[in-house]
Amino acid sequence: MAEKEVLLTPEGLRKLEDELEYLKTRKRREVSQRIKDALDFGDITENSEYDDAKNEQAFVEGRIMKIENTLRNARVVDSDEIDENIVSVGRRVTLKDLETGDVFEYQVVGSAEADPSQSKISNESPVGQAIMGKGTGSVVDVEVMDGVLQYEVLKISR
Repeated sequence: MAEKEVLLTPEGLRKLEDELEYLKTRKRREVSQRIKDALDFGDITENSEYDDAKNEQAFVEGRIMKIENTLRNARVVDSDEIDENIVSVGRRVTLKDLETGDVFEYQVVGSAEADPSQSKISNESPVGQAIMGKGTGSVVDVEVMDGVLQYEVLKISR
């Protein structure tokens, strides 16, 4: 079965590559040393340090596998190839909530990079899906659990 393509910005690609390098070179070594130190305490049946280190090792290895899979299926979005006048992955978008008048600025990214706390929304999120391909001045409806929100696209930038 073919894996789903993952869209990344150049910044997102660098961030994942840096994390992978850190996990493979430094973090693996640190966890391995923790396991070795815990084994030096003797009996591992009641050794919480050993259990914690093994759990961390499983987490690190799982994260490495996830990043490698993401990178295998990644397509880096080149913002120079995309029309500057429409919302697409990699673009910054200023939206106005037509009900409240609140204004928000987001960067539209692929789902692997989404981080709402950093104002990075996924192109697959409800808001992301609604604004993709729209131009400045467009009004979009976003279905949420409580009804429908309306946003106006005020500005699109790099």
